[in-house]
Amino acid sequence: MTSIRLPVGLRAFVFDVGETLVDESRAWSRQAELTGVTPFTLMAMLGSLIERGEDRRLVWRELGIEAPTERPTITHGDLYPDALACLHAVREAGHVVGIAGNQPSGVDEELRDLGFTADFIASSSVWGVAKPSPEFFARTLDATGAAPAEVLYVGDRLDNDVMPARHAGMRTALIVRGPWGHLHSRRAEAAFADLRMGSLAELIEGLRSA
Repeated sequence: MTSIRLPVGLRAFVFDVGETLVDESRAWSRQAELTGVTPFTLMAMLGSLIERGEDRRLVWRELGIEAPTERPTITHGDLYPDALACLHAVREAGHVVGIAGNQPSGVDEELRDLGFTADFIASSSVWGVAKPSPEFFARTLDATGAAPAEVLYVGDRLDNDVMPARHAGMRTALIVRGPWGHLHSRRAEAAFADLRMGSLAELIEGLRSA
């Protein structure tokens, strides 16, 4: 396993949700099923939007169909295998643990029911402000109670996670999994992330080394 060196002085770790803690493959496949397109077609169109740096919600317009109204739910089978273990390791190390992402109403309760114990679980629907807005990251910082440089924000996207968190003064980790992680990791801006890792298991090892 690749060894990473954590920035010095961290007091809080905040995690994005989709493709950081939760594998969204089943959710996107369900969206395809509801709209009558094949998952392969939907994923291809989504990848095209990501490559062009456009909003994923435009995928329905690109396909010429109405967006589904059913909200995807998160089940235990959707969790990445290292997600719960990583948050537990961060808490055991004595750090503040936060979860904050662009998610619909009800996701905070779902995550708690699935065993996520965090000092705070926040979402764009609860706060009424979404990433990459500076206000979202200002509220994230307030929730941690730490100084910006003492917070590590972990996410799979440059546009929604790494760059706005960095602009807020936080340290950042780019996790290279899921479509955004793999496509964004090839961009020059990926070098701005303090850490780059392929899984949260690497973060657990980094905590142990520290």
